[in-house]
Amino acid sequence: MISKELELYYRNMYNMFSSDGWKQLQEDLQNNAAVINSVELTKDNDDLRFRKGQLAVIASLLNLEAQIEAAETQAIEEAETEVSS
Repeated sequence: MISKELELYYRNMYNMFSSDGWKQLQEDLQNNAAVINSVELTKDNDDLRFRKGQLAVIASLLNLEAQIEAAETQAIEEAETEVSS
């Protein structure tokens, strides 16, 4: 069994993911990524690196729900392994 603190963390994250605000943020991020990813608008190498950083942050936020699900699954599996040992 995972700790109560970790359980609360995952529950709070899932509550956030189910909110309308989170869904709107995801849509905004997807739209922003499409604009930021435009090579035509890139001025120079510095701008290209900056855009690459922006896209990395956006990708992290867009994938956060899957990352949390994977982390929770791993935590549960590790807790079950500890109990059965």
